[in-house]
Amino acid sequence: MTLPLRPSFDFHGYRVVVAGGSKGIGRSMALAFAEAGAAVSVCARGEAALDEVRHAIAAHGVTAHTRSCDLADATAVTSYIEEAAQVLGGIDVLVNNASGYGFTDDDHGWLAGFQVDLMAAVRASHAALPLLKTSAHASILHTSSIAAFHPTVRGAPYAAIKAALSQYTTSQALSLAKHRIRVNAIAPGSIEFPDGLWDRRKTDAPELYQQTLAKIPFGRYGKPEEVAHAALFLASPYASWITGQTLCVDGGQLLSG
Repeated sequence: MTLPLRPSFDFHGYRVVVAGGSKGIGRSMALAFAEAGAAVSVCARGEAALDEVRHAIAAHGVTAHTRSCDLADATAVTSYIEEAAQVLGGIDVLVNNASGYGFTDDDHGWLAGFQVDLMAAVRASHAALPLLKTSAHASILHTSSIAAFHPTVRGAPYAAIKAALSQYTTSQALSLAKHRIRVNAIAPGSIEFPDGLWDRRKTDAPELYQQTLAKIPFGRYGKPEEVAHAALFLASPYASWITGQTLCVDGGQLLSG
């Protein structure tokens, strides 16, 4: 089943920045905002994927901007946000979607998650704040994970850093409420898309793939578009009284433990 990226949302006049959006969930978010009328900027590391997503965004008749950026690099994050704001003419919605996929319980795993999943979101938020303060409908969205809500023997660093990101969401929301900037997070469950983590696990770890599938009450893996639809809602005026929340988009997966 292919889900439409055309819910009843109107983002004409919005300027949306997606940090980490060349594939999977981030790409779907970028295209969903573009299809709803927003000007969109995306950063990631891969030039080829960025070229593809830039053309896909522009096909909706909106301003499309992309830039290669190592989100573990503090200077690069700030520079990207400044360039994106200049091209778009401001920022209304900041989406922090990148992950370092720090699954190994060693310095490399912990630092990858800390620098990309957490600190990139902090740094991008700081850089975008002056622009968000001038927006009439400002919001920040972070991509967390349902891994943040339960212990795990696989990927402890990833789960811990995502839990920190969800907690940061609440503190940031409280801090920025006086500026009428809403801050929320989305916690996806297991999402499958071509060449994504679970698509690869289907081949290289089929037992794990099936075990995970068995824990999803809806009986299937999620689709990036389903997370994108949640992002549209949380960034829209329909969610104008929602801030400091982490919304699980998981087909009931978290309910199974």
